[in-house]
Amino acid sequence: MTQIARRKYYRKLRRDFDQWSWVTLLVTLFVGVPLLFIFFKLFGGAGESWGHMVKYLLPKYLTNTLLLSLICMVLTITMGVSAAWLSTRYHFPLRKSLEWLNILPLALPSYITAYAYAGIFDYGGSLQLLLQGLSLSIPKIDIMNVNGLAFVLSVSLYPYVYVACRAFFLYQSQNLIETAQVLGDSRAQRFFRLILPMARPAIVGGFILVLMEVLNDFGAAKYYGVNTFTTGIFKAWYGYREPETAVYLAALLLVIIFALILLEQWQRKRKRYHFAGKSQKKLARLEVPRGRSWGYTLIVAIPAILGFLIPVAQLIYWAVLSFHNTQWADLFTAIFQSVAIGAIAAAACVFFAILLLFTSQWNALSGVRTVSRFGALGYAIPGAVIAVGVYMPSLVVDKWIIGVVKDLFSVKIGLLLTGTATALVYAYVVRFLAVAFNPLAAGQQKMSASLSEASYLLGWGRLRTFWKLEFPLLRSAILSAFILVFIDVMKELPLTLILKPNHIQTLAVEAYQYASDERIIEAAWPALVLVLSGTIPVIFLNRLVRNE
Repeated sequence: MTQIARRKYYRKLRRDFDQWSWVTLLVTLFVGVPLLFIFFKLFGGAGESWGHMVKYLLPKYLTNTLLLSLICMVLTITMGVSAAWLSTRYHFPLRKSLEWLNILPLALPSYITAYAYAGIFDYGGSLQLLLQGLSLSIPKIDIMNVNGLAFVLSVSLYPYVYVACRAFFLYQSQNLIETAQVLGDSRAQRFFRLILPMARPAIVGGFILVLMEVLNDFGAAKYYGVNTFTTGIFKAWYGYREPETAVYLAALLLVIIFALILLEQWQRKRKRYHFAGKSQKKLARLEVPRGRSWGYTLIVAIPAILGFLIPVAQLIYWAVLSFHNTQWADLFTAIFQSVAIGAIAAAACVFFAILLLFTSQWNALSGVRTVSRFGALGYAIPGAVIAVGVYMPSLVVDKWIIGVVKDLFSVKIGLLLTGTATALVYAYVVRFLAVAFNPLAAGQQKMSASLSEASYLLGWGRLRTFWKLEFPLLRSAILSAFILVFIDVMKELPLTLILKPNHIQTLAVEAYQYASDERIIEAAWPALVLVLSGTIPVIFLNRLVRNE
């Protein structure tokens, strides 16, 4: 850069760097502190047990994590793509019911599904009782291993692929299908040569979300006795009492995540994918013979049955058995605290997402807008990693505050941030800001830019235009963002286990503790309430989107 160009650049920077630039950068820094702390902590050295972990435990963590990811990739893509394509392309019985039923496994946390299937296949479990009633007998199926865990995670997480692919298939061009048919391609050839390659962005996008959840899972992996990176972070944190070792494991997990994402983007290179244009016919559903149509119904129904109906039926059975032994006072306390924390965290996520979305657009510098995107990266980071990144800097801040108060006023105070609900809500904001940001960004893109520009011409400022004009138009998107974050916060387990204050008990933690104490039947009621807290908002959100 020449001296003249440098002067022009700094002159533009001084002119355009305004209060909105400051707000955008401060919000981005606010949600990025945990990850930055983990990065800088790496230079401080690992704990004493790091060498032992690298030699004896890390290979197993790596092998199990990669194997889980591979099996889940095959199963979730198979179930998600097949269910999405058949429900989009063909008419068959119960299609409309199965379309939304295949979304409901997302309301059921994977660790709850894991507990249910463990009870089904256990000695004296539901499967054995059913077979005895039918005078049948089969060898015991051992599900408490890495293959069983992969199955449980797959039937819980395939809706990510299903939803993404179904949205993609709905907007594919009928003209392309007809052209391939004229060229002599069979129905199978059209699907594998044309439809499947074109659906790659949706498939990869859905599986990336599956991968994030697989790497974030702790409850199911811990209960099934499978050592993964997340269980290793907990072992270093609670077993070895070495936060430094937990940080190193967290950093290694982050490297693996971003390497996989970059590998996929490099492999895709410059390929482009397009939806059907306005001049093209949308994909039309086909009528099929009655016998084949019921076969399609079965194929689309199997994932929903495995991922939602069977686990929920098992939970209801346990709930009936444990009705008189349930500690109802503790359960209602957990419900109240879970809903309260979920609502506060969801409101905080929506607030910071709105702040980040609009201030980054009101700012005139493209570089600041680029930096603001890093504020929404938290969802790609496992909850245990974020928990470590929040806990350690909050402890540093607390020690500094305690030292300052003691020096100035000779008064001893306790921890103000560490182990409090404030730190927990902050961690939820870091983790789920992207969940709130994306629906808001989509809703904002639907608004005509001319409305805001007309408001500015009439003399209204940025804030008044937002409050009087843009906010009312975004109410549906804000409600959608709130519901999505609320559901995720209610289900979150690893982050909550590390940061939860002792006096707060959430439904997710209560169900996990019952299962860990081998009181799996007593975990039914908190698990069922947790399922309802996810199912009811999902149904409401589905109706809201349909009405919109």
